[in-house]
Amino acid sequence: MNYLHYTLNLNSNDTVVVRLDKQANVKLLNDSNFTNYKRGGRYTYYGGLAKSSPAHVTAPHAGRWHLVIDMGGYTGTVRASVSVV
Repeated sequence: MNYLHYTLNLNSNDTVVVRLDKQANVKLLNDSNFTNYKRGGRYTYYGGLAKSSPAHVTAPHAGRWHLVIDMGGYTGTVRASVSVV
């Protein structure tokens, strides 16, 4: 599985701004869901398919989060930049 990964320490209601060069899935996961994602198991996340850039995902609560950007099984690569506001 090919994906971009960023580990973020976020406060409640922080918004992650993701700038993409093409359409991609933008997912914000907690530790246990990120582990399941890497193993190919079931997981839940915040975010989804970003058809335009920038994409915004808001943290529902403070803590350590994993931002994952992937192509949803399609071939190709995506470039991204990430900031928190």
